[in-house]
Amino acid sequence: METRRLQILVELARLGSMRAVADMLETTTSTVSQQIAALARDMGAALIEPQGRRVRLTPAGRRLAEHAVTILAAVEAAQHDLSPGAEPNGTVRVAGFATAIRTRLLPVVTDLAVAHPRVRVLIREHEPAEALELLAEDGTDLALTYDYNLAPAAEDPSVRATALWTARWGLGVPAHADAGEGTTAEVFARFDTHSWIVNSRNTADETVIRTLASTAGFTPHITHQADSLDLVQGMIVAGLGVGLLPMDTAPLPGVRLVPLAVPEVEQRVFAVARHGRLNWPPLALVTDLLLGRTGEAAAGGSGEASSGGA
Repeated sequence: METRRLQILVELARLGSMRAVADMLETTTSTVSQQIAALARDMGAALIEPQGRRVRLTPAGRRLAEHAVTILAAVEAAQHDLSPGAEPNGTVRVAGFATAIRTRLLPVVTDLAVAHPRVRVLIREHEPAEALELLAEDGTDLALTYDYNLAPAAEDPSVRATALWTARWGLGVPAHADAGEGTTAEVFARFDTHSWIVNSRNTADETVIRTLASTAGFTPHITHQADSLDLVQGMIVAGLGVGLLPMDTAPLPGVRLVPLAVPEVEQRVFAVARHGRLNWPPLALVTDLLLGRTGEAAAGGSGEASSGGA
């Protein structure tokens, strides 16, 4: 059903004359008649009937005209709502890893409640692969993901990734361990006989560990898995192994963070959306606010730890 035909029907109900409708819409009486006839075929009901030399709406025509007023108002509201210049309004579904949600997204939600109360955010905690799968299935509007400079994620032409922030990572070891100084390969080599702890829901950090261990001349003994950084630290304290940790995290008693340099290990965080979706004002707003939070953190020298399930 074409909304233009509904508009003609509404004007016919208001003006009572096809000629008047044609004059108002700057078209011909014949065109008005043809559009009403096509609408009648769409509905399977007669919408007009003769009244002397003029026409009038049938009961079905009047009823449809009443519906048309509501339909056209809803279409106009939808067009206004989705216009790039419209006040954002709607529910944005976000899937992302825990630290990004806690340190960046939750403050954005708080800001939205004050400045844009018509925008609602629904949050689901997921590791990158899970979040991207939801994005592909249209189960979420925005995915907060990460990769590492030494384990970059494969490019996906179906999505648009907006870079948010980066975070330096180091090696978490027992406080009593002799980590020494040197290149990343030299640091790794000092723990070649240790067990290694990796993320249980993402393989990116394991790829980084295996890559760096290879440059140090050994194959790491991967044992324990955890997606919580607090749990990784607890395992280190318990003597169960060593693992990668953000350098800006607060180490637990019994844990030492060893810087890694040459090469550095950097986690890179992205806001990922399907192509074309950022034209939707609520999604564009949430993405812009996340970028703004990133800029504020950088200006203030605040680099919250970003990780898998921390």
